[in-house]
Amino acid sequence: MNNQFKLSKITTLILLTAVSAPLYADNEAKTTLDFNLRYEGVQQDNLLKDASALTLRSRLNFTSASYKGFSGVIEFEDSRQVADVDSYNDTLGNNPLYSVIADPQTTELDQAFIKYQSAKFSAMLGRQVIALDNQRFVGHVGWRQDRQTFDALTFNANPMTNLNASYSYINKRNRIFAQEKDLHSNDHLLNLSYKTAFGTLSGYSYLLEVDEGADNSLDTYGINFKGKKDKFTYYAEFATQQSQTSTTDYSANYFSIEGAYSFNAITAKIGGELLGSDDAMYGFSTPLATLHKFNGWADQFLTTPNQGLVDLYASVSGKAFGGKWTFTYHDYSSDEATENVDDLGSEINAVYSKKFAKNYTAGVKYAMYSAGDAAAGKVDTDKVWLWIAAKF
Repeated sequence: MNNQFKLSKITTLILLTAVSAPLYADNEAKTTLDFNLRYEGVQQDNLLKDASALTLRSRLNFTSASYKGFSGVIEFEDSRQVADVDSYNDTLGNNPLYSVIADPQTTELDQAFIKYQSAKFSAMLGRQVIALDNQRFVGHVGWRQDRQTFDALTFNANPMTNLNASYSYINKRNRIFAQEKDLHSNDHLLNLSYKTAFGTLSGYSYLLEVDEGADNSLDTYGINFKGKKDKFTYYAEFATQQSQTSTTDYSANYFSIEGAYSFNAITAKIGGELLGSDDAMYGFSTPLATLHKFNGWADQFLTTPNQGLVDLYASVSGKAFGGKWTFTYHDYSSDEATENVDDLGSEINAVYSKKFAKNYTAGVKYAMYSAGDAAAGKVDTDKVWLWIAAKF
């Protein structure tokens, strides 16, 4: 198969599949429409102006009926600025004097793929969402208005009871910054998982390469285990990584451990995550991850510092007034401290969300980051979000 397959050809095939669904299809076609209206405000203790954004994300999905295991999906996504609340750096060069809010205006094809599904095997070809394990290494970045998808060929198989295997070849990363910043790539993702009586054991190999004329590779191999016993849940993970270019060769390790206990209506969680460093010259990298989910919602560590990152955190969550709430505290430090960089600060996160009237969800979310050593290049940052979403 040509590595740089034409997405337009795939889209045409999907459209033909969708509109010519046989009368004797195995199920019915389905159309869904969802909206997310969100305000985001950012204040930072630097020379950048305070940022404000009110954006509306609209997504239209059509899933065809399946016939003899074959089906198709086509989905469009649009993100618009609303009511002229647009004082923010959108990452595309607009309003550079303001703090960043990574929700540029865009209209694009979000998904378009053909799928074959049988009892123990499935295959997908085209633009698609790929989310593996807890999305620490590969995810859809669903928090942003323009979510991440991939132009890929994916296989999933269940060759025996409790064993699942998946493989994806990706030749384009459709990132969250609109089409201008999408990247051609040559990525291979292999993930194996096996369910035991104590939990699920997973192993993976993620071999990444940005195919934009540069000599580079980012190879990660790892293993994780997650399980639950009564009211206690647990998670542990280890990975090792090598990053190579024509002039550099770095390696670093990753560790994560987490435990949570639920009692009455409250869940308490503690954990730690280490993104290692190579002699304070390189920090462990996860470029395909849903990064907003990890290391605090203020998004201060979307790129790991060269000194690495140790994130110790604790959270409590529960239910109130028909909705859900969570409060989290993070303490950050370097993996390999230098003379001027050791303390990387701390952060408080809080969120409350509630579903209502069947199709709607509303929420409020807050992040307050307190900077550590000045040489680390971070500043005090406050972020707030208010949103209402609908799905039909």
